[in-house]
Amino acid sequence: MEKEVFEKGLKIRREVLGAEYVDNALKTADDFNRPLQEFVTTYCWGECWGRPGLDRKTRSMLNLAMISALNRPHEIKAHVKGAINNGLTKSDIQEVFLQVAIYVGVPAAVDSFRIAKEVFQEMGI
Repeated sequence: MEKEVFEKGLKIRREVLGAEYVDNALKTADDFNRPLQEFVTTYCWGECWGRPGLDRKTRSMLNLAMISALNRPHEIKAHVKGAINNGLTKSDIQEVFLQVAIYVGVPAAVDSFRIAKEVFQEMGI
């Protein structure tokens, strides 16, 4: 059963974050961090993202807000790309980060806006 959930998670993870990003994370995993990659793919992506309760667009909005609040720039970058893949617009992402400014703090929002702008430039949007 766990192998099925891993495969489900791998499919979702690739669809959201992009196959190149995910495949590189798995390919470069070593004995130390491979268990984390497997855990994240199985439980984060297979169990949580694979649940029917929320659509991917909503999950992306939540992730952007939470990751911004946690000040995790690498993850913000990955999840801004994922949010675009899940149908969010630049305007949607702008609104999420404005909400972050009020409820988390302006510095978190400033960093998130800066990172998102870089991603938009990389993606040509």
